[in-house]
Amino acid sequence: MKAKKISLLFMSLMLVFALAACGSNNSSSSGNTSGGTEAASSTNTTEPVAAAPAENEEMTIKHQLGEATLKKNPAKVVVFDYGTLETLDKLGVEIAAVPQGNLPSHLEKYNDSKYTNAGTLFEPDFEKLNALKPDVIFISGRSSEAYEELNKIAPTIFMGVDTQNYMASFTENVKTMGELFGKEAEVEQELAAINDSVKAVNDLTSASGKKGLIILTTGGKVSAFGPGSRFGIIHDVLGVTPVDESIKVDTHGNSISFEFVAEKNPDYLFVVDRDAVVTEEGKQATSAKEIVENDLVKKTNAYKDGKIVYLDPSYWYLSGGGLISVPEMIKEVQEGIQ
Repeated sequence: MKAKKISLLFMSLMLVFALAACGSNNSSSSGNTSGGTEAASSTNTTEPVAAAPAENEEMTIKHQLGEATLKKNPAKVVVFDYGTLETLDKLGVEIAAVPQGNLPSHLEKYNDSKYTNAGTLFEPDFEKLNALKPDVIFISGRSSEAYEELNKIAPTIFMGVDTQNYMASFTENVKTMGELFGKEAEVEQELAAINDSVKAVNDLTSASGKKGLIILTTGGKVSAFGPGSRFGIIHDVLGVTPVDESIKVDTHGNSISFEFVAEKNPDYLFVVDRDAVVTEEGKQATSAKEIVENDLVKKTNAYKDGKIVYLDPSYWYLSGGGLISVPEMIKEVQEGIQ
């Protein structure tokens, strides 16, 4: 009987040890699984998470007429500067309103009724703009007199190019647009291509040693433009030596005669035909070619060598200073002097 009790006790102890071992294994297995889950949970919670873009982030822009503080990525955008309109168009930014009176041909799509007609460059439609409630308004020289009134409607920013410092001013304007609308990478790509083109033209002009004259024709009259002028990019940026350094900077150029052109005898004659894009009602404009290619001009090197370059006034007169016009302007000069 005593032996039987010992045997039962022994078996009980063996059973306890077996259960303990089994429990230990299960606990170890369960602990590993649990540890894995905890590790995953811990990794997920400590892993750096990209911060969501800050909503309502503001940006302050200093410009020629003042300072504007506004939220980034403004939704309702009004543009009274065609160079800025080009840049925003190129960057894929939606536009709410533009002056539809005399749009350049390369911006004709903005004549559509889906865009609010904001009046003209010189006379904004304040009633429509007040009703639109825009988030930002961009202007340049032609609309500058309306700045104070426009600035009461929405933050208004002057984006005209400083012709005395063309490329730096143009670059700053475009970068401002890139930062405001989150398009920095696209802007850098566009500017890099433009700078490459500028260098290519400078390589040509520095090697040629030839001189150029820029003229604008309108109503049968002729004006000359030199360095620092609205068309001065040809001299200041693209390196074409002016035939006359004394041409004064003036919005409308220096009135000249064709005797002046013949006397200066330019190797390149760059012509902007204002009447091709701005005509007076009821008047038939005479083409620049008819006006320019007269007996006096035919004596110049420019005429003899086929280097009278008729520039597209949509880019040079109506617009300019944008991501569409500037590359085209550079291209026209390059093709004209090659």
